[in-house]
Amino acid sequence: MPIFSVIAIYFVIWWLTLFVVLPVGLRTQAEEQDVVRGSTESAPARFSAWKVFGATTLLAALIQLGFTILSDVYGIGIDSIPRFAPTFY
Repeated sequence: MPIFSVIAIYFVIWWLTLFVVLPVGLRTQAEEQDVVRGSTESAPARFSAWKVFGATTLLAALIQLGFTILSDVYGIGIDSIPRFAPTFY
């Protein structure tokens, strides 16, 4: 697989994974009973961007590795998904 394709697929996987990892372990200010004046109660109490970005990068790399193994070693890709098109007479 060309390197540009690997980078482009990793970029897409990273962004999708970010939105999966973002709410994991999140505690709101209301749950902590420490609401800062002028903010909403649903705002994060302590947001750790480095932990979120690190977990996202690690998880996205594992997903990319799995995708690369499936596509390069086993030849399984998007075209391997069966499509069931209706037949009209």
